[in-house]
Amino acid sequence: MKIEENAALVVIDVQKGFEDEGFWGRRDNPDAEENIAALIDLWQETGRPVVFVRHDSAREGSPLAAGSAGNAFKDFVEERRGKGRGAELLVTKHVNSAFYGEPSLDVWLTGEDVAQIVIVGIQTNMCNETTARMGGNLGYDVLFPLDAMHTFDLAGPFGWTSTAEELTRATAVSLHGGQFARVVRTEDVLKGAAG
Repeated sequence: MKIEENAALVVIDVQKGFEDEGFWGRRDNPDAEENIAALIDLWQETGRPVVFVRHDSAREGSPLAAGSAGNAFKDFVEERRGKGRGAELLVTKHVNSAFYGEPSLDVWLTGEDVAQIVIVGIQTNMCNETTARMGGNLGYDVLFPLDAMHTFDLAGPFGWTSTAEELTRATAVSLHGGQFARVVRTEDVLKGAAG
């Protein structure tokens, strides 16, 4: 797998508020953080651009509310910010897609001449999937390393529920099968970016 020299790593919503199990429920993929960290490290070492996205929730009672302790990035992300040799951007948003944040992700990527993006973070089937769909629609080559993200069990309409694993699989099938993104593994991205 070829990873472009200027491919952007888009790190979505890796915030402390997602550690509130009482609010969110059970999660999948306990290795997500380790894989996210490995990708950030390689991107910074190779001078590739990194975008950190933060969700400033306007929803009352949200653990991600702007100004709350949960709004902050998890420590392993915060410790890495500003450490790379490449360009870096902070995007803040109030909705699912990082393309609807401030400053404009699309304008910034275009200005950096970036055509390929790698999406990681939280949650797989929410902000990550929405950003990937928009990225695909905008013409970016979107890579979606499924093991560098996680989500939570969820209740829907009609008494239906889905486990985090079921939601992850549905997202992977929709994005990959619908050609919005290429769903891959962290290991493949690391190999492609290092070589």
